[in-house]
Amino acid sequence: MVKNSIVKRWCVTVLLSIIIITVILAVSLCVIFCANYYNAARLTLESRSSSVVLSYFNKDSLSSEEQFIKTSRAFVENFSDKSVMEVWVIDSNGKVIVSSTGISVRDEKYPDYSYAKADGKVGEWIGKNVNGEKIMAQSYVLPSGEVVSGAAVRYIVSLQDIDRQLIYIYIIIVLIAAFIILLVITSGAFFIRSIINPVKKINETAERIANGDFDVSIEKYKYNDEIGQLCDTINHMAHEISESEQLKNEFISTVSHELRTPLTAIKGWGETIRSSEGDKEITEKGINIIVKESERLTSLVEELLDFSRMENGKMSLKISRIDIVKELSDVIEAIQERAEREKIEIISDISAGHIYINADGNRLKQVFVNIIDNAIKYGKRGGFVKISLKRLNNSIRITVEDNGCGISKNDLPKIKQKFFKANNSTRGSGIGLAVCDEIIALHKGELDFESVLGEGTVVTINLPINS
Repeated sequence: MVKNSIVKRWCVTVLLSIIIITVILAVSLCVIFCANYYNAARLTLESRSSSVVLSYFNKDSLSSEEQFIKTSRAFVENFSDKSVMEVWVIDSNGKVIVSSTGISVRDEKYPDYSYAKADGKVGEWIGKNVNGEKIMAQSYVLPSGEVVSGAAVRYIVSLQDIDRQLIYIYIIIVLIAAFIILLVITSGAFFIRSIINPVKKINETAERIANGDFDVSIEKYKYNDEIGQLCDTINHMAHEISESEQLKNEFISTVSHELRTPLTAIKGWGETIRSSEGDKEITEKGINIIVKESERLTSLVEELLDFSRMENGKMSLKISRIDIVKELSDVIEAIQERAEREKIEIISDISAGHIYINADGNRLKQVFVNIIDNAIKYGKRGGFVKISLKRLNNSIRITVEDNGCGISKNDLPKIKQKFFKANNSTRGSGIGLAVCDEIIALHKGELDFESVLGEGTVVTINLPINS
């Protein structure tokens, strides 16, 4: 069970963040709408209160109680916005002397009047009246007259319709926010599922590969994105590992056979010599075979050691000033006898003189022996192996050409891979060319192959003169 899954991280980070942002935006919109609607009501009240003094109440109308009451009743009777708001006139003692509704206001509370008296101009209050109706009220203190002082006009507007509209708006905002969150959850779930399911398959496939099942593969992913590329990479990796595993098994089988053959010969001839009772001819023949097979074993062990050094990055060169012409000539001379036994003609085309380079002579001899030995091994009786050496501007080109069995187009790119053998019917461990390629690369040179199946192969070695 995954403790910290992608789904959990997505819920904690992305989904939670979106929900918080959406809620904040929704609340902010609700506050803004509420403030705007209430401000509209407030502006309506303020526009009425500002025109009171100019139209009705002046110092003459406040000069006596009778005149003030008369003016107040005229003001209320002529008030044109009775359908929109309620208006009161309050005397200097805080008593309501007239209202536009004509209903008793004995038990009403109007703290806005106290606020207006304290402010000296306007006071505002939002609350509920005795009937439980939410209202907004503004009291406007009238200018002081000769007799009347501290009187006020109070405007009252109901907020029920506004609150009802705000509730509709709040519901719409909440529904939109819920839709956004639901859309994010749905799209996120689809997106996460499109990632989680392939990742689970990738994980299962990787576990099966780790357990040794290299034939497993992931179904083709329908999107050409990073997940699709990862699936293709996993499939390619499984295929490559499967091939490498097969090559490794073939290598182990080949090496076992290569070791068994000389060991069997050595053991057999050792027992033959022991039971030959001093027969010189048999003893001499047996010793020659034992020595030959021992050299074959030594060569195979050295090849395995070189491969181990190459894999560990510990292969090194002992650079000295060598004559490359002499080194190649010595190899040709040493291998000439074997070529004659195989009925293969060695054609040497080496420039006369001496060409000196900085290189490891023994390692280059190892490469030459391996390449020429392969040309003889895969050649045909009565065929030829042509060896040439030419000096170019700042490099040397050595070619080994044969008219043997050749290499197929499919196998040619793999010829330098470790464990690979194009022809399993011949002896060899399958690591010789990989070691040769490493040696040439350490000399900053190049090892190339050209071949046509059934016609022959050309191996080209390019080495820099000033290496």
